[in-house]
Amino acid sequence: METSNGGAAETPPADVNETSETQATAAAPDAVADPPSNAADAAAGAAAVAADANHVLDANVIDRSAHPISRRSIPENVLKVLYRLHRSGYRAYLCGGSVRDLLMDRTPKDFDVVTDAHPAEVRRLFRNSRIIGRRFRLVHIIFQDQVVEVATFRREPERTVADVESEDFLITDDNTFGSPLQDARRRDFTINALFYNIADFSVIDYVGGLEDLAEGRVRVIGDPDLRFREDPVRMMRAIEFASRLGFEIEQKTYEGILRHRNEILKASPPRVSEEILELLRRGWSRGAIRLMVDTALLQPLLPEIYTAIRDDHAAYFWKMLEVLDRTVQAGRKISDAVLLAVLMLPWVIDEIEREEQRRDSRMRMGDVITFIRDLTQPLCARMSLAAGTRHQIEQALETLWRLLEPPTDRRSQFRAVYREPFNDALALLELYALSSGRYVDVFRQWQAFAVRVKRAQEEAEQGTVKRRRRRRR
Repeated sequence: METSNGGAAETPPADVNETSETQATAAAPDAVADPPSNAADAAAGAAAVAADANHVLDANVIDRSAHPISRRSIPENVLKVLYRLHRSGYRAYLCGGSVRDLLMDRTPKDFDVVTDAHPAEVRRLFRNSRIIGRRFRLVHIIFQDQVVEVATFRREPERTVADVESEDFLITDDNTFGSPLQDARRRDFTINALFYNIADFSVIDYVGGLEDLAEGRVRVIGDPDLRFREDPVRMMRAIEFASRLGFEIEQKTYEGILRHRNEILKASPPRVSEEILELLRRGWSRGAIRLMVDTALLQPLLPEIYTAIRDDHAAYFWKMLEVLDRTVQAGRKISDAVLLAVLMLPWVIDEIEREEQRRDSRMRMGDVITFIRDLTQPLCARMSLAAGTRHQIEQALETLWRLLEPPTDRRSQFRAVYREPFNDALALLELYALSSGRYVDVFRQWQAFAVRVKRAQEEAEQGTVKRRRRRRR
């Protein structure tokens, strides 16, 4: 890539790509890429661009002709927000994961905007907006089909003498406004600290993110020892990005995770649980959980599960995650209860087998259900899972064991199918059977029976509707 270290120009570069985009956008009635509508707007935009120039001297600036990001890939509502901020005299950048994904020719999950306008100033510019958050104040600009999140440039909070002496680096206040350079340096990883400048369509890199992106590398910004103690969840996010993007974790970053893995216990349990669910929901769970085990980051969080799956104690578990990833990538919805039950299953199976060995006999179904509840409740409480989710996990695991021993009479089978946890338990049985090779016939029998019951129910409902519509003579 060609780079230029000069400031942003007032007029966007007239390369072929952006010229055609401007013409296409101008043809629309609500053109969002039109030039400023009057002299005041033009002067304000020029002032913002001139201010940009003072802040990009230390940056690697990639001209529009040298990167693949096109405004056609950015939603119209996001462009409207960027242009209104720019025309009002403020800097307006697309930031974070959206820039990373656009550079990688991926479809971003979210499009976040960052600006030097303070939240109250953004609120005044957009009547369809509201300020949210306490520790981290943001503006949500609400459109009919999208919410665009706008943040103000921030910097790292100053540390007190007491913080340094106590070696307490955990961030509790992150609402100190700063410059674009300071904002980039306070972000977690280099590949997430890239900016797309709507003033001239350039990409701005203060921290070497473009090089790491090209090399397929996840690298924390700054000293890993400090950054992971500031926010221990960054260790999980490093694993998430490495798994999601197929990247490697840079050596110093990886070593920092090994040194500070116990710091994860200082993070909020609900936030950690949400990160674990995010690893399972998106179709890259096998690589993520593998890294969680290899770095031993899972050990302080869920020591029971770590012990059950480390050193390939449960070889089927990794195949089960592969099946889960393929299922999720195919677009099938898997409930959070099933995802967490998949994670717990090797541990639950080990504990039941150990208990049966201690008793020297198979456990009755009632004993199994009580045992599962006593086993999972403390773990779910430690993860701060919602009461509804805890109940669904228990029900999915309990019903799974009921399905493994199918009742012989039809009435009991019908009752099982109509029970609320049946679908979750059947999904769990499918993942377990296809990965372990056990109970495959049992799964197929239940699946075929459930299909027949559903078809019969639909036919009965259709027949009822037809009878109701028949005219009386």
